[in-house]
Amino acid sequence: MMPRTASLKRSRLASNIGQYSLLLVFGLIFFIPIYYLIMGSFRPQEKVLSGLGGFLPTDLSLDNYESVFNRFSNDTTGHVWQFVGVSVIVTVVVVVGGLLVNSLAGYALARLKWRGRGLALAIVTVLTIIPFEAVALPLYYMLASSRNTIYVQALPFVASAFSIFLFYTFFLGIPGEVEEAARIDGAGPFRIFFQIVLPMSRPAFATVAILTFLAQWGSYLWPVLMVSDTNVRPLPLELSVFQSSQPPEWGNVLAFGVIFVIPVLLVFLFFQRWFITSVASSAVKG
Repeated sequence: MMPRTASLKRSRLASNIGQYSLLLVFGLIFFIPIYYLIMGSFRPQEKVLSGLGGFLPTDLSLDNYESVFNRFSNDTTGHVWQFVGVSVIVTVVVVVGGLLVNSLAGYALARLKWRGRGLALAIVTVLTIIPFEAVALPLYYMLASSRNTIYVQALPFVASAFSIFLFYTFFLGIPGEVEEAARIDGAGPFRIFFQIVLPMSRPAFATVAILTFLAQWGSYLWPVLMVSDTNVRPLPLELSVFQSSQPPEWGNVLAFGVIFVIPVLLVFLFFQRWFITSVASSAVKG
């Protein structure tokens, strides 16, 4: 028995080493571009694109960041904080509004009985596979009179068929006895949703919030169509304009890129515990 036990331990150790080695390789693949972005933002312009030397932490300074803030320092060019503010407002409206609207819609489809529910669910399911690019042009003509406003960048994305479907599938797994007990006590649908269902659904809310934030923070196509005024220009659009300026100053571009990425990293680090819990529970249920 002893030789067999030792063989199993060696096999398990080799399997663990293989798995961790594979994870390390994939981790480096995803980490290296972020490292190069951050390191390049602190290096002089002429040394940013210096091959493998661009990875070395030498000649570091804040000159690129100072140059970016000096370049956007008047009403004609706009201000960095102005672009960040527009992106933050639009993203917060879409995330918070989307959590409220889409969770209520998902709850109505999953837990309430009403005429036309099957048709509504079929429409939501079909809409989840239609890309935004397919409806961008009709939406543009519908809202063309509201171009260069902040609200037109947010409102079309508050309701999301994908988010409704995620909430719908999660709410289907909630035991019906919980709601039945609340109904016997005289609770209505809204009270049941906000006082009972919502506290039980934190992983679903965290997942939808993070996915919505990532999609909206990096949104580019819709701002390109609807925004030409610098005063309401979001970060992704301004970064694209800044990157295409001639001659390209790659140190400044990387510094601007770091300013764009920092909020994403902060949000993920703050919500990662709930996000990982949600993904793990979804995998178990799946």
